[in-house]
Amino acid sequence: MRHLLLVLSCFLLVTVASAQEAIAPDSATITKRKHLVAAIFGGTYGASFISLNKTWYANYPRSSFHFYNDGKEWLQMDKAGHFYSSYNLARISHKAWAWTGVSEKKAVTLSALTSISYLTIIETMDGFSDNWGWSWLDMTANTAGVLLWSAQQLKWKEQKFRLKYSAHYTNYADPAIQARANNYFGKSLPERFLKDYNAQTIWLSANIKSIWPEAQVPKWLNIATGYGIDNTYGGYENGWMVNNQYYTRPDLKRSRQYYLSLDVDFERIKSNKKWVRGVLTFLNFIKLPAPALSLSNGKLSGSLIYF
Repeated sequence: MRHLLLVLSCFLLVTVASAQEAIAPDSATITKRKHLVAAIFGGTYGASFISLNKTWYANYPRSSFHFYNDGKEWLQMDKAGHFYSSYNLARISHKAWAWTGVSEKKAVTLSALTSISYLTIIETMDGFSDNWGWSWLDMTANTAGVLLWSAQQLKWKEQKFRLKYSAHYTNYADPAIQARANNYFGKSLPERFLKDYNAQTIWLSANIKSIWPEAQVPKWLNIATGYGIDNTYGGYENGWMVNNQYYTRPDLKRSRQYYLSLDVDFERIKSNKKWVRGVLTFLNFIKLPAPALSLSNGKLSGSLIYF
């Protein structure tokens, strides 16, 4: 749910930023645009905080502020999610700040500050929730994602390495696991895509041409490495409560999965139409379904199409 709100916030900012003009704005226009973008950030973030408070945190008991070490939960898949979200929030924030007409360095700085501020407030809200707590590892992943984007933009003025996301819907053959998935991850397609860690992959997608200029490949072609997990139905172990009794499945081996695949950097596809550029920018949130090799539990396998 929290990732969904974040993506929706980013999409609103993409809509604003897609109206970029070729002619540099004058100082008065820059000032007006800065105020507009600041207002959109404030309104969008404020609305997401209110929504999170009502639809997420209100369902769980509150507590005094506290810290929580969740480094071993979900085989660190949630940390990969923080890494991905913070990177893309910085990416889209920059689109909006660059549209105002400020210098590139200032746009990068503002996007980094805007992004890390938002994520810090979210983490602080976790700190007052009895089910979670302030996690320094979450903040480390958040900071790493913002830095990955900012460092590339400052050094190269382009993103040679992008963080992307893919997911698939899984119907579990085991009735007990299917019931657990329905109760914990949700039944609908959007819920499963956002909450089922077993169905998600976080990708580091590298543009071949920008890294190896002599390569005879299209400018938009990327190679991607992915990280996912499987057989995880609880944070630390496969055990959960069923009818006031603890049900455990130690026979299901929790595992990490590593992937290698091809991808597309959609923003390297040229278009003269602003709405098309906006769509391509939004598409760079996701990894293109493509053939993939996977390594799990020491076994190598392949898929003709992997989501």
